[in-house]
Amino acid sequence: MTPRIATVLGALLAGTAAVAGAFAAHGLRGRLDPESVAIFETAARYQIYHGVALVVAALASERWPGAKLSLVWWLFLAGTVVFSGSLYLLALTGLRALGAFTPIGGGLLIAGWATFAWRVARS
Repeated sequence: MTPRIATVLGALLAGTAAVAGAFAAHGLRGRLDPESVAIFETAARYQIYHGVALVVAALASERWPGAKLSLVWWLFLAGTVVFSGSLYLLALTGLRALGAFTPIGGGLLIAGWATFAWRVARS
């Protein structure tokens, strides 16, 4: 993945998160129970945070080219898909077993942040 592609993917994640948040606020209230709407909103919130983080990490790779931040991009992307994706599905389907995937996504996001800090500090 190139910095340009990482930036585009980050922008797409953030943009679709804004759509998901609006959908939760205007399309799901009254159709899902309040707990499911809150779960959906959490997914959208973390998706937008990590979409922006992906853009920042892509830009940082040009500031610190020796940091080799492509692993960070993949961790943020995969973590967001697993974390937010599992929460979206949980909220929409009610299948509690999907919640077992959420901590895996969270672990990937945490690993992304730790790797980001480590690689920039060491570059």
